[in-house]
Amino acid sequence: MTVRIYDSKQQGVVDLRPLRPGTVSMYVCGPTVQSSPHIGHVRSAVAYDVWRRWLTHRGNDVTFVRNVTDIDDKVLAGAVDEPWWALAYRVELEFAAAYRAVGVLAPTYEPRATASVPEMHALIALLIERGHAYPALDGSADVYFDVRSWADYGTLTRQSIDKMESAADAGPRGKRDARDFALWKARKDDEPASASWASPWGPGRPGWHIECSAMARKYLGDAFDIHGGGLDLRFPHHENELAQSSAAGLGFAQVWSHNGLVNVDGEKMSKSLGNSIFAADLLRAVRPIVARYFLVASHYRSTIDLRTADGSLEGGSLAEAEAAFGRIEAMLERAARAGELPDAAVPDAFGAAMDDDLSTPQAVAVLHDTTRSANAALDAGDHAASAVRAGEVRAMLRVLGLDPADSVWQSGVSALSGASPHAIALDRLVEMLLAERREARAAKDFAASDRIRDTLAAAGILVEDGKDTTTWSIA
Repeated sequence: MTVRIYDSKQQGVVDLRPLRPGTVSMYVCGPTVQSSPHIGHVRSAVAYDVWRRWLTHRGNDVTFVRNVTDIDDKVLAGAVDEPWWALAYRVELEFAAAYRAVGVLAPTYEPRATASVPEMHALIALLIERGHAYPALDGSADVYFDVRSWADYGTLTRQSIDKMESAADAGPRGKRDARDFALWKARKDDEPASASWASPWGPGRPGWHIECSAMARKYLGDAFDIHGGGLDLRFPHHENELAQSSAAGLGFAQVWSHNGLVNVDGEKMSKSLGNSIFAADLLRAVRPIVARYFLVASHYRSTIDLRTADGSLEGGSLAEAEAAFGRIEAMLERAARAGELPDAAVPDAFGAAMDDDLSTPQAVAVLHDTTRSANAALDAGDHAASAVRAGEVRAMLRVLGLDPADSVWQSGVSALSGASPHAIALDRLVEMLLAERREARAAKDFAASDRIRDTLAAAGILVEDGKDTTTWSIA
């Protein structure tokens, strides 16, 4: 089947037709490394990691580029007690650790903006030559993109120029139009000299938007297949990328893809509300593999609502995800005890869902249906059938980056989650036993259920059954 993807520019689902058959080129806007990663950053990284894995599974050679914006107004503003470049590198390492913790594959290339300044100069010069950019009217070293010179400006977000807000990335004094945005920003007296580069227009640093256009062109060429990023980047960032790249004569992105955002208890996550969930908070509250399952189970374009239990991450949505994924793990453990699991293809229904704009909710439903079928075959003593179904479950988990046997889940998470390797091992063992206990209770095998509870109690672990969830603690 043809893979179909929602194109934000066309505002509809389209067939993905790579520029070069058998290869897919993707550019995803990575972090501005100003502060620690939150769950929204992790959600975006996981969404495009699943896209990458599925396109690879369908036989494509995927080149995946995710940039690091390491020079920006926000980076400079955040560097209070350390040099800006030290802050940027420290936070970059936090992002890398968070991505690894939830099983996100390393990109093919991960360029930093500071390493592509010459390419930005070349692109700005081309825009000036073509009449779409100009040096500041006040004689400073600023350079601006002339939005009214490009008739298609606003096509990505379906806006007219006159209804847009003024660009806030530089003062209006040197602009022809308040909506013109900065391509090059003159060095200010209160900024460190290390945050400035020589240029044909004077010392300064790049504007935010030109960075991605230059890096995408450098690593993927004048035209590539998919440009991804969070929904909050559509305007002004992606609108401006599209305008400046197209005005420079580049084909640029064939498809524009945007992942949804994350709410907490029905409210938009924000610093002002004090409800930001950082990656470290998430990974202290739940196993990293369960965190990934929670993020994968929702459609990548939907808004995820993370429900807490009276403000605690240990309950609500994450507890439900732990229980759901625990049932899959328990089946795989049962099937493995019954015999070796064969290699298998993903079910057709799973493939059809993934081909349809990466419809992971439907794909996860197939995953659970197949898990139930495997358990039913195990209950009936049909080990041949259970092995086939379990093999299909493992195939689906591999595509989603959720195979419990993958080595990524066995190490490398303790530093970020704050838990020791011993605590992680204990948590995994207890959750496996609790998953078996849930299966026993569902089958009304109360003797087996009580036996597991008593075994845990003898080890000093107290099990408490709530209305919808089971929790445990060390007595």
